[in-house]
Amino acid sequence: MNQRYRPITRLGLGGTGLGDMYHTTRDEAAHATVDAAWEAGIRYFDTAPHYGAGLSEHRFGMALRRRPREEFTLSTKVGRLLVPHHPGEIQSPFVSAMPFRRVTDYTSDGVRRSVEDSLQRLALGHIDIVYVHDLSPDHFSRDDFEHHFRIAAGRGGAFEGLVKLREEGVIKGWGMGVNTVEPCMRALQASDPDVFLLAGRYTLMETTPLQDFFPLCAERGASVVIGGPFNSGFLAGGDHYDYQPAKPEQRAHRERLREVAARHNVDLAAAALQFGLAHPVVSATIPGASSPEHLRRNATLLHIEIPAVFWEELLAEGLLPSNAPIPPRKTVV
Repeated sequence: MNQRYRPITRLGLGGTGLGDMYHTTRDEAAHATVDAAWEAGIRYFDTAPHYGAGLSEHRFGMALRRRPREEFTLSTKVGRLLVPHHPGEIQSPFVSAMPFRRVTDYTSDGVRRSVEDSLQRLALGHIDIVYVHDLSPDHFSRDDFEHHFRIAAGRGGAFEGLVKLREEGVIKGWGMGVNTVEPCMRALQASDPDVFLLAGRYTLMETTPLQDFFPLCAERGASVVIGGPFNSGFLAGGDHYDYQPAKPEQRAHRERLREVAARHNVDLAAAALQFGLAHPVVSATIPGASSPEHLRRNATLLHIEIPAVFWEELLAEGLLPSNAPIPPRKTVV
């Protein structure tokens, strides 16, 4: 892979929790979470202006600006500009916000301004990776999605702007940060992205990217970061699936996974975290965390030994497709 940015650690820290997704987190707990990630060896951190209307970026900056900049990889996102607005604009699933409202902008000028604004909030000199955020048919109506994608992919659009920022060295790489495969495929066909943050589509609940997207990434030398490996906490026991209350059929599918896990004494959350990393185009997985305890649990889950027979039964039961790579057996040193 033609990787222009610093190698990403296999486990990263997603920034939704630091933006107060679903519940309020105190500043002290947010900073302690980043410190705990650092102590656990995590050196990849992902955030976005959308998360708490700048709150997540601000907290990451406070926690990371005293760390050696060459020792970690940071990604943020573009597509929403933040403009002063009091009180702050709260958008689900974030329960609080800094005093800004979000304005959609997928132009080259908007991208440059967004990156400059993010650098100010973070108080850092450069950003490693920038993702075009939520440019996806699950976020807009089909007509609005097509409209915004034409802007982003066209002359004077976000893709062109991000290539220029990469050439200037302001960023090291760019891609899409979305919940669906379609915009990732189209971005690969329209431009030269480096990496994709794909949330919720390659998990124990769904493996859509196996058919076309992952093979195209391998062909083009692009890598993938798995966001939402627990499907919004669902595979770790939560009630939400892809940011919405889980449907009965999703609960039924999880119950089948739990039954197989119980037969082999496997922690389903550990299996969910490890599964995505087995695919060769996947460079990292970034579950969110809003407390040091949550972070340390994720780090522990990544290293739990899972017997091969568990994965084999998932394949035999049709709970995973036959072409899904399964995690290798860990070597104990």
